[in-house]
Amino acid sequence: MRQSQLFTKTRREAPKDEVAKNAQLLIRGGFISKEMAGVYNFLPLGLRVFEKIVNVIREEMNAIGGQEILMSSLQRRELWEKTNRWNDEVVDNWFKTELKDGSIVGLGFTHEEPITNMMEQFIPSYQNLPTYVYQFQTKFRNEERAKNGLLRTREFVMKDLYSFSKNETEHVDFYEKAKDAYKRIFNRLGIGNNTYLTFASGGSFSKFSHEFQTICDAGEDVIYIHKDDYGKGLEMHPHHAAINKEIYTEDLKKDLGLEGSFIEKKVVEVGNIFTLGTRFPEALLCRFKDEQGKENYPFMGSYGIGPARLMGTIAEVLSDDRGLVWPAEIAPFAVHLIAITGGNADVAAEAERYFEMLKENHIEVLFDDRDVRAGEKFADSDLLGIPTRLVVSEKTMAEGGVEMVNRKDKAATIVAESDVIGRLLK
Repeated sequence: MRQSQLFTKTRREAPKDEVAKNAQLLIRGGFISKEMAGVYNFLPLGLRVFEKIVNVIREEMNAIGGQEILMSSLQRRELWEKTNRWNDEVVDNWFKTELKDGSIVGLGFTHEEPITNMMEQFIPSYQNLPTYVYQFQTKFRNEERAKNGLLRTREFVMKDLYSFSKNETEHVDFYEKAKDAYKRIFNRLGIGNNTYLTFASGGSFSKFSHEFQTICDAGEDVIYIHKDDYGKGLEMHPHHAAINKEIYTEDLKKDLGLEGSFIEKKVVEVGNIFTLGTRFPEALLCRFKDEQGKENYPFMGSYGIGPARLMGTIAEVLSDDRGLVWPAEIAPFAVHLIAITGGNADVAAEAERYFEMLKENHIEVLFDDRDVRAGEKFADSDLLGIPTRLVVSEKTMAEGGVEMVNRKDKAATIVAESDVIGRLLK
C-alpha cells in the first residue's frame, strides 16, 4: 500500500476523552476511531492487525480439532430463561430489544445456551462425541463503565469455543490441550513472558477456572504471583501458581499446597477457560445415547479470547515512548519503506524500484511516498510500529544499499540490495 493513498492520517495528539494508552496510540496512528463510549471502528491498519490476531487464534483452534461456525447475535429469551440467565438480576449487562411483533430478544453476551440447544440435534450418539465448535462473533455487553480503550468495550468480537465430551475424563484431556493452545497463542503474539495462567473462581460451574492474565498498568484485575515464578510468565513452574484476587485466601493457598509469599500485580484478562460440566445440557435437554443405549448429558467446557482486547493489550504493554511496537506476526505490514528524496528524482525512482521488488517477493510493505518532511515520516513510522523500516535516500544510494532499521531497538545498518529480501524473509 502507498501511504499517500491511505485515507487515514496520523495525529499528533490523542482525543482528550481517551485516557488509556492503547486507545491514544491506536487513534493517533489511524488504526481505530471512536464511535461512542465503549464502541470503536477498525480502520485499514487496525483491521489488518485485528485479522492477523484472529488468524493466529484460528490456526491454534483448528490444530486441536476445533470446527469454525458463526451463530446469530439475536437471542430468543426462552433458551435463557431455562438457565435463569435472562433475568436482569442474574445477568446485569444484557442489551435487549423489542421486535415489531412486540416480542423481546437479546443481543448475545455469550453463547452457552444457544450452542447447547443447537448441538443437541448433531450429537444423538456417543459416536458423535467429542466435538469442538468455535466462532468469532460479535458480543454485546451493557457495561456500566466502558473504559480503557479496547480493554473494556460494549461491542466486541469474541472467539468462543465450546467442547462437548462423553464424560469428565474426556473433557479434561481436551481442556489441557486448549490450555496449551492458549499458551502458544500468547507466545506467538509476543506477550507470553508477562502473561500468567491464573487460578480463578469457577462460579457456579466448577471449583476453579483458569484465566490468562497479562501484567499491565491499565489492567482492572489483580493477581498474586508466587515469588519463585515472578517474571516467568507462561513458563512458570507447574507446582506454583498465580491466583486471581477474588480467591486469594489463606484457605486456597493451603488447598493448592502453596507456601511462601506472593507478588501483587495489576493485569488484563486476555483469555479464560471454564469447565461447565452438564449444567447447560441438563437445562436445555441436550442428550446423547451411550454404548448401552442409555441417555446421558455431554460434559461441556467453554474457552474465550477477545481479539480486540488482545490488540489493545499488546498496544499497552509492547509500546514505547515513540509509539506502537507490533510483533512481526500481527504487524499491519512487515516493512515500512520510506523515501527521503529531497526533490531528487533518482532517489524517488530507486524507492519505487524497491517497492516493486518487495511486492514481487510477497513481502507486505507500506510505502511512505508522501511529499512531507523526513522528520514527519520518521515520527509517523515510529508511531505506526511496523517491525522493519527501509530508508532510501541519497546517502543510502551512495553507500550502495538501503538503511534497515529495527523498530524495537532502533538498530540500523546499511544492507546491500542483494541481501535485502533474504534478510526480510529470515
